[in-house]
Amino acid sequence: MPAEWAAQSAVMLTWPHPGTDWSDSLAEVEPVFLDIARAVLRFQHVVLSCEHVVRLQELERDLNAYAQEQGLPGRVVAVPAPANDTWARDHGPIPISGENGPELLDFHFNAWGGKFPWEKDNALNRHLANFGSFGTTPLVPVEFVLEGGSIESNGQGTILTTSECLLTPSRNLSMDRASIEHLLAETLGGDRILWLNHGYLAGDDTDSHIDTLARFCAEDHICYVSCPDVGDEHYSALAAMEEELQQFRQTNGQPYRLTPLPWPDAIHGDDGERLPATYANFLIINGAVLVPVYGVLQDEDALNILAGLFPDREMIPVNCRPLIRQHGSLHCVTMQIPAGVVQV
Repeated sequence: MPAEWAAQSAVMLTWPHPGTDWSDSLAEVEPVFLDIARAVLRFQHVVLSCEHVVRLQELERDLNAYAQEQGLPGRVVAVPAPANDTWARDHGPIPISGENGPELLDFHFNAWGGKFPWEKDNALNRHLANFGSFGTTPLVPVEFVLEGGSIESNGQGTILTTSECLLTPSRNLSMDRASIEHLLAETLGGDRILWLNHGYLAGDDTDSHIDTLARFCAEDHICYVSCPDVGDEHYSALAAMEEELQQFRQTNGQPYRLTPLPWPDAIHGDDGERLPATYANFLIINGAVLVPVYGVLQDEDALNILAGLFPDREMIPVNCRPLIRQHGSLHCVTMQIPAGVVQV
């Protein structure tokens, strides 16, 4: 499984529509998706699917006109396809580097252990492949429940994940840690699995996806969410997660370089529920990093820290406050597609 900073051809977006949980907030959330799409088009293509054909046609026309007017290299590949929701990171295909080039693995998706309807999302990758969105790149089905947000790869055979997510019985009831490690080794080339047993975010529906907590930013470097407030409900779990990260070792026996990310001020929904704002949910693309921001004081610090971690890439802030109202953020609604797959 390549690292996210490997060369890409496109980013996949599953557009919100009135049949999703976004029905009452489309006016707030669609601008976020548009900001993401326009930013990606500056560097690469966008594979955009939507259940509503008329809206899809409008998006294809307007975004491609924008890209052409701005002289951008990216174009939109628009695909009419049914979807239950918009979390492309988790229902999208997971790329690997095969013997004959890139492959896309189509793991089973069951909405984080059956929490929500999922049948349309689980069929989406096949819709995209049948439409020709992935060219001649094979889409390989895998009979195992796995979401892209639950795994991180350093591109060298090390996979970072959380036990709370992958060992949840509602995903793969009959499999224990050893059998899951064996499957990840066979499918993703993960010869080392680093398990975090601590760490969570309030308001998170995913059972502690790794992409909300800790991310590889280089082969030997991990950035992670850190909570300095001892009075915060997250303090103990995230401090324990930090200790685990400090104990991890690279293949050469050396500890990983570690960089804590800022802890944003608490953000609550209209019902008083705390929302899962995290700066770990950034997206790496060709030449840039799209950074979720939330309109809080820590946004600037997060941008500065990530700029230091990715000095050769532009930092592009995206206001993701509307996204976290449905318990996800920027990385959660995107999935990168490797170089050589999407050709327009």
